[in-house]
Amino acid sequence: MDLLFYFFIALNCISFIITGYDKRLAIKNKRRISEKTLLSFVAIGGTVGSSLAMLLFRHKTSKRSYLLKFFLIVGLQVLALYAYYKF
Repeated sequence: MDLLFYFFIALNCISFIITGYDKRLAIKNKRRISEKTLLSFVAIGGTVGSSLAMLLFRHKTSKRSYLLKFFLIVGLQVLALYAYYKF
């Protein structure tokens, strides 16, 4: 259980860093990290780190298509956790 906890801590730190780095690239008009990559980190468990980075750096907060996909993933994660603990 400890290993899984440390895995999610590391995953969320990485998710936070790459979202912040993507914001920096956007400011400098350089080649960006793809939305697919950012959302992949969210899907495998980097939801908290990505959410904090979005709020702190104000990144991807006005792009509706990204937010729709982001909240769809979050909703599916909530449903999966509910199903796991309910049954």
